[in-house]
Amino acid sequence: MSDLLELISLRLSKDWGDKAKELLERWVVQRYGARWEKKMQLQVNGNPTEDAAPFAALIPAGQPKSGAYGGMSFVLFPSTAAAAWVALGIGTNGLAPDEQSLGRPGHARKVAAICRWLNRRSKSAVAWAKRDPVRIDLGMPKQITDRLEPYRAAAEKYDKVIYGVFIPNDEQTTENDKITLDAATTLADLFSEERGIEPLKAFADEKRRARDEWLACALPNTTEKDVVDLLEQRRFVILEGPPGTGKTRLAEQLRGKLFPRWKTIQFHPSMTYELFIGGLAPEKSSDGMGFRFSPRRGALMEAAVEAQAHPNQRFLLHIDEINRADLAKVLGEAIYLFEPASPDRVVDLPYDFGAPIGHSLKLPTNLFVVGTMNSADRSIAILDIAVRRRFAFLPVWPDNDVLVQQNASPRSREAFQRLFSIFLEDASDDALALMPGHAYFLDNGNNPDLFLRTGLRPLLQEYLIQGYVSGFADSIRVYLDWLEATSIS
Repeated sequence: MSDLLELISLRLSKDWGDKAKELLERWVVQRYGARWEKKMQLQVNGNPTEDAAPFAALIPAGQPKSGAYGGMSFVLFPSTAAAAWVALGIGTNGLAPDEQSLGRPGHARKVAAICRWLNRRSKSAVAWAKRDPVRIDLGMPKQITDRLEPYRAAAEKYDKVIYGVFIPNDEQTTENDKITLDAATTLADLFSEERGIEPLKAFADEKRRARDEWLACALPNTTEKDVVDLLEQRRFVILEGPPGTGKTRLAEQLRGKLFPRWKTIQFHPSMTYELFIGGLAPEKSSDGMGFRFSPRRGALMEAAVEAQAHPNQRFLLHIDEINRADLAKVLGEAIYLFEPASPDRVVDLPYDFGAPIGHSLKLPTNLFVVGTMNSADRSIAILDIAVRRRFAFLPVWPDNDVLVQQNASPRSREAFQRLFSIFLEDASDDALALMPGHAYFLDNGNNPDLFLRTGLRPLLQEYLIQGYVSGFADSIRVYLDWLEATSIS
């Protein structure tokens, strides 16, 4: 059994402190080598009294040997009745010396992804991450503190400084032990990484495997099946994400393949209610006036008519760049129809649009709508709440696996990983949606530098000019300098 797993399994007793120190120190030396003491140190409080809160922790080097300390820490809290819970926390002496690391968006984002990964792997263990680690005025949610009853003293004493939690399943099985060990080592590796310490070479593959798995939870992949499953439930879906993530391609894959009947339209700032729903439009006349205005169906009406004419076949209306139009105005009163739970809704129309529409519009249950939305386009309005409530939104993020599958060059794959790391670490939640998609790196092995220089570079320069990445502009400039300096063409 791993020393770390043995420590987590160890029940609180009078000699718990001595055993905990021995096991933790032995594990740290084994995983990080002899130089670990330059960047971090052990602190163990083995007081087993009822009102005390014993712990074994890795803390920043240079802190007091006992008592209160500052900065982030990796901590284990034992119990007489259960396995120890694992936490990332902030010392009660404050954020220093880790103010920058704790305040960086990437740290919180990583902890949240790790906790999401652990929760998906286990139906009984509990992992939780505070949205903002530096908010030491906020405690843990009641759902978490209720699960920490066996550790009441520690949970109450350190409630507001804990920002990452893993509560193991106390039932000892091979799978539970594996999840618990993965949880503890991954959180410890994140703490040590912030101190500039990496595991020894023997553990590099293990860390890389875990990192790949939890990173997939930071930016989850959206598959064709995900879209189909959501369409089955909601009927009206919008795929949103940065440019180059394959949103339009994903929507197009559904056409013909799963929807034998379909229609694609593209929204733009000049899109109107009359063009999408229907309205009066000029047509030639023979009454000497030259033209007259008559009711003309819009794209949605035409889709509804065709779907109604073929009730046994699914019809897909694909709306590309759906947020480039003012959707609330374009839909008008027809927004009432976009309610999958109420398929019998009907709206009255001011004109007679001919059979089978007439003076009323209804969306047949075999009509499905997929829209695509570029989250990086800041020149257009955000969809209002009424519209968002009626559509299901599915994020489509950059995917490194696509680069592997489509044989992108090593140069482009490295460029992707470097840029992704910058956005993951430094971008705010809003700016994260600007991370260029994998399409900007799919060079097919042909002159990758030219591909990156003419596609990716102008996009990042535009981000800088518009101020979209002002919070980490220097990192983007350094990245652009790296692209230029390492170019071989």
